Amino acid sequence: MQLHIVARGKIGRSPEAELVDRYLRRIQWPTRMTELPDTGGKVPELSGSTRIVLLDETGENLPSRVLAERLGAWRDDGVREARFLIGAADGFEDADRAQADLLLSFGRATWPHMLARAMLAEQLWRATSILANHPYHREG
Repeated sequence: MQLHIVARGKIGRSPEAELVDRYLRRIQWPTRMTELPDTGGKVPELSGSTRIVLLDETGENLPSRVLAERLGAWRDDGVREARFLIGAADGFEDADRAQADLLLSFGRATWPHMLARAMLAEQLWRATSILANHPYHREG
């Protein structure tokens, strides 16, 4: 299953971009990153077997193990792509939220899109490492 991050705004050459790249390179699953302008732009076409995850302040604050279990279940059910959307400064419309398979939150704080990308990339690495029984993740 491909893990695809679609993010509004440009991260450019920055420490955050290096951090995102570092985590995405560690993931053994296929990954893809698509950047879009704050408004407009061509959103990559969806396949019939895609799950949509919106990073949204109203979403669920899932423990890493639960996110891993969700990704593993989707993979095992034949889902071809899990697409993670990071919105622009004003977030998502209610219609976008209604069409998502999962609304995911990294807590009640508002995060800049560059940090949200880095946090998402790390959580995807962590989730796939949990599924692979890699020792990176520790619960205590």
